[in-house]
Amino acid sequence: MGPPSPIQHHTLQLENHMPGTSTYPVLTVLTFWPLVAAFVVGFLPKDSQVRIATLVASLIEIVLAYPLLAFKNVPGFQFLESVPWAPDWGLTYMMGVDGISILMIWLSVFTLPVCVLCSWTYIGKRIKEFHVCLLLMTTACVGVFAALDMVLFYVFWEALLIPMYLMIAIWGGDEKRYASIKFFLYTLAGSTVLLVAIVALRIQGGTFSIPELMKADFSFRFQYWVFLAFFLAFAIKVPMFPFHTWLPAAHVQAPSAGSVILAAVLLKMGTYGFLRFSLPMTPSASEHFAPLMIAISIASILYGGLVALGQTDIKKLIAYSSVAHMGFVTLGIFLFSKEGVQGAIFQMLNHGIITGALFCMVGAVYERSHSRDISRNLGLGRFLPFFMLFWGLFGFASFGFPGTNGFVGELLILAAAFKYKTVIGILCIPGALLAAAYIFKVTLRMAWGEPTSVTGPAWYDLNRKEWIYLLGPAVLVIYLGLAPTGLLNVITPAIEDNLASFDARKGLVGDGQAASAASRPAPPAYGVSEAAVPASPVPGVPAPAPGDPAYGPADGPGDPDPGAPSGSEAAPGADRPEDAGAMDGGPDTAGLNPASYPGADAPGLSLSAARGVDYNG
Repeated sequence: MGPPSPIQHHTLQLENHMPGTSTYPVLTVLTFWPLVAAFVVGFLPKDSQVRIATLVASLIEIVLAYPLLAFKNVPGFQFLESVPWAPDWGLTYMMGVDGISILMIWLSVFTLPVCVLCSWTYIGKRIKEFHVCLLLMTTACVGVFAALDMVLFYVFWEALLIPMYLMIAIWGGDEKRYASIKFFLYTLAGSTVLLVAIVALRIQGGTFSIPELMKADFSFRFQYWVFLAFFLAFAIKVPMFPFHTWLPAAHVQAPSAGSVILAAVLLKMGTYGFLRFSLPMTPSASEHFAPLMIAISIASILYGGLVALGQTDIKKLIAYSSVAHMGFVTLGIFLFSKEGVQGAIFQMLNHGIITGALFCMVGAVYERSHSRDISRNLGLGRFLPFFMLFWGLFGFASFGFPGTNGFVGELLILAAAFKYKTVIGILCIPGALLAAAYIFKVTLRMAWGEPTSVTGPAWYDLNRKEWIYLLGPAVLVIYLGLAPTGLLNVITPAIEDNLASFDARKGLVGDGQAASAASRPAPPAYGVSEAAVPASPVPGVPAPAPGDPAYGPADGPGDPDPGAPSGSEAAPGADRPEDAGAMDGGPDTAGLNPASYPGADAPGLSLSAARGVDYNG
């Protein structure tokens, strides 16, 4: 029996060290149980049966997630599942979670019953098809966060597009056609460039395995283009300014459940992509583009807050506030600090809880007044006191009031911003003030404004279903705000491990030689002999001349390729520059700049292959 492949070896290594690994395929069950439930629901004849069956299926999904409580607060992937999928194509059905993805899976699982309950009376047509879409979206959401194979990840990423499009196009508002097409085109464009990046990673890295690609070293030029592809795909999904224009239309036109899934889960896929793919797979390019990402994040924070402040539609106000809140998340990620990434992940979860609950409440008030305009929903404090109590709690948490979960995440990001550069922290302060301004604006008017008309029986306080789906998020808002340590303990090991790997590899390119993007000179013209090697890239250190002992003896102990010919006795095929990158790799040689040779960006290029090669023949 031969040695295991790199993927198998890596998986076995993880399984041997991850105490959370279980023989029970919990991630597969969590992913595909909603799909099975959707198949069953499709055969139920009555609308009442469809609603009850979907609610039961969502509660069973929570029970099936119970084994995830065995998750250990250690770095690395746990609950691994790896089965050959299409070996000839290098595809493996691989699933696993770490401290980052497990929170997103819990969020996806708990969002489903909330969506079922808030749609109980809101949806009045095609009940069966609506609930099938809900279940299909849950399968796609869990699959995205659990997949450890790039193709598997992409399948789930794309699978979410169709049911979300249908939810807006069929059950949306008056402008549902425009909103659904815009959502579809934007996300499809992002998915296309994501697919290009995945194919490029397979060609260059030789695998679709996400854990393997997270540890691979690619040339800066390759990282540059892959990062841009990732950026377009994930920035559209977040969304970041100026790719945000699809979001307000989609939120306003989508039914309440669609807005909840958009805010709670779908937007997090973009920031999760930055954490899972951009930073570990393109560390040098991530560092290179960090100033741009920080600038766009601040622009998102300020733009989202300013536009939200001017809204009269409650749902559109919350939609633009999401642009600002997700700007804080991307800012925390690209500060590359422990506090920043902690705050980003914490805020990802917070935004899902808080904004999801606010969208549920907008749906509830719409069922009463049949309007989302602030001027048509004034003075609710005298008619719906408990409703306004919950609204006040979630609203205060949204702008980071102390004692709520929003305060913890925002504080960590702001602290990291000031630590990174004082001016960055100062620029974020107006965003926090704008959040307080637009929340106070809508809350004060809704609570104590003078009603334009009193509709009597139409104004009734929370019913039993609304109490159920609002109590859970309310408890989490307070608990995570007062006792965030438990959650921080879950995410911190994964963050520290990822940042340590990022710091160690952000200056490495190709076969592991260190070089910064700014210090890489342009490759010389073909036909340059060894004597024309540029001076040492290290300031103040002269470059060794040919024959200098610093080059190492041709066949000495310091040569990485003993027996390799030197001088004019080049290896067969080495007289052509295009063949130089195909030789076996080895460690760098003192005084040589790897970027000065044609093809040096290709993985596996050995400087011992370039040593002694005269391209003039």
